[in-house]
Amino acid sequence: MELFGSSGIRGVALRYLTPELVLDIAKAAGSTWESDRIAVARDTRTTGELFANAAASGLAAVGCDVDRLGVVPTPAVGNYCESVGVPCVLVTASHNPAEFNGIKLVGDDGVELSVDVLERVERRVLDDDYDHADWRTAGSETTVEGVVDDYADQLVAAIDREAIADADLTVAVDPGHGAASVSSPRIYRELGCEVLTVNATPDGHFPGRDSEPVPENLRALSRLVATSDADVGIAHDGDADRAVFVDETGRVVDGDTSFAALADDALSPGDAVVSAVNVSQRLVDVCDANDADLELTPIGATNIITRTRELDDEGVTVPIAGEGNGGVFFPPYRLSRDGAYIGARFLELLADAEAPVSEAIAPYTDYHFVRVNVEYDDGDEREDMLSAARAFVETSEATPNTTDGYRLDYGDAWVLVRPSGTEPKIRIYAESADPDRAERLAEEMRTAVESGR
Repeated sequence: MELFGSSGIRGVALRYLTPELVLDIAKAAGSTWESDRIAVARDTRTTGELFANAAASGLAAVGCDVDRLGVVPTPAVGNYCESVGVPCVLVTASHNPAEFNGIKLVGDDGVELSVDVLERVERRVLDDDYDHADWRTAGSETTVEGVVDDYADQLVAAIDREAIADADLTVAVDPGHGAASVSSPRIYRELGCEVLTVNATPDGHFPGRDSEPVPENLRALSRLVATSDADVGIAHDGDADRAVFVDETGRVVDGDTSFAALADDALSPGDAVVSAVNVSQRLVDVCDANDADLELTPIGATNIITRTRELDDEGVTVPIAGEGNGGVFFPPYRLSRDGAYIGARFLELLADAEAPVSEAIAPYTDYHFVRVNVEYDDGDEREDMLSAARAFVETSEATPNTTDGYRLDYGDAWVLVRPSGTEPKIRIYAESADPDRAERLAEEMRTAVESGR
């Protein structure tokens, strides 16, 4: 697809992502969906209102009435769409830096659109093909209140509140000034936890930290956990569909480790897990231990959703899916990522283990993971760098998996190179039980990629 990447459309606001483009995407979505009523929502970014207005205008221009939800977490959008039966144009750039913004399209079942529907929307944009209304049939707007309240109530009801409350947990929450600022602290209090917060004021400039919940951005949360004797820290990205954890000592838990722990808790023999091609050996081992299958897809939420739906149609149970970036799906709950729900499931795990985070995750910490980003300036440089990576791969003794980019498995280690679906970067991932080997594999691939500049 030319417009939609692995998780919607994203770009620098007012440079790549313009009001005109958002208007066209909204018109295309409104023309494609068989609905005369569509929601518009956004995260806290400074350009969010501007683009939400453009989206609402585009929808009204093709005859759709618009439910304006305001600033809400992405999972609250999913809950609203499923409950009311309307789709949504969601203005968010998730974990990207403050200057970015983006668009996600959510169906009336509360799930991001599958690849085939996104392709239909994209084709309308590229062909300038819209179902225009006239002054008599243009849509109207309604401001909807209580969306976060309904979402929080539904989430709390889906969790074992009694077990978590009995565990008497102190939770430090870092919403990163994003949409979770209006929901996650409240949710964990309602689950019976004592809650401490940092970076919990909604602010699209992200003054306390950048939006992506990676270790270098979570120093304030780590300090809060370590100095307050909190049991666990929970951090979200800008739209609150991911959760990353900090253990009781203030150390950030690798996302692949928490995913493996959650999967081990959720799986039964005969189940399947859907994950991306950069899957950790930790998850491979958990699937083997539980006699469960592992299905690999190209990286990105859209691809995982599509494959999970296919397996469900085939009668295969998928209790958990996702990636090692904190974005975990629990399909029996909803086929969308929900940072607050992921955090709540982790609290259930801690309550059941009756152990601190460091002990609960200890069985899943045997491998060392490395991620390297190599930026490029334009499409030509991107292709030259990928060609250099391909040449390197073709000389390797390992057989590549080409599901998404090139993954080389060496038995005791692996390395993957692929272009990002959301940013102008080539991503390199490597993993091994030997930290030096993982670093060496990543560095070798980085050298190969950069030789194509």
